[in-house]
Amino acid sequence: MSHWIAEGPENGPLFIFAHGAGAGMEHDFMTAVAKGLVEQGIRVVRFNFPYMVKRAEDGKKRPPDRAPKLLEAYEEVITHFTSQPIVIGGKSMGGRMSSLLADNALVAGIACLGFPFHPPSKPEKYKGEHLANIEKPTLILQGERDTFGKREEFDGFALSEQVKVRFLPDGDHSFKPRKSSGYTEAGNIASTVEQLAAFIKEVYREK
Repeated sequence: MSHWIAEGPENGPLFIFAHGAGAGMEHDFMTAVAKGLVEQGIRVVRFNFPYMVKRAEDGKKRPPDRAPKLLEAYEEVITHFTSQPIVIGGKSMGGRMSSLLADNALVAGIACLGFPFHPPSKPEKYKGEHLANIEKPTLILQGERDTFGKREEFDGFALSEQVKVRFLPDGDHSFKPRKSSGYTEAGNIASTVEQLAAFIKEVYREK
């Protein structure tokens, strides 16, 4: 079984898309966003981190590998698919790992979907310090109600001028809104795809 899925036009702008901690590259969220980007003419590569490869093989749940192993695997995927600077990004943990590769010469821009600023209900365990000094164009798409970093918390987050933040209305960590809000999950995913595609294309134009 392949450890990655590559879709979209081979000459399209390349986006490498990393999964979150609990679900792999074939999760519904990953698939929906990837398909939407492909429809916008973007070439999308999804891949599984090593612990998720093992889980796919034997069905046993495992915690994520430690960051150095995740980053090493991520860089191997990048160098396999490109020799030119590209845009990378990911869902939750995958987005955080993407942002930790900002100094890699092959990274031109970074997109984080549901950045895990802290574990739910534990704002003291902040994991976004490096975002204050990031020097590459970075897009954070965040659900307004995300328990890993809600909209009202952002005034207290130190973010570089290179970081653009956009909120998904009433969205949770997977951008799903409450029925009572009047917003829909499909609408928030469509908005995610639209904003993400525009960001990717903008980075390639300015590169």
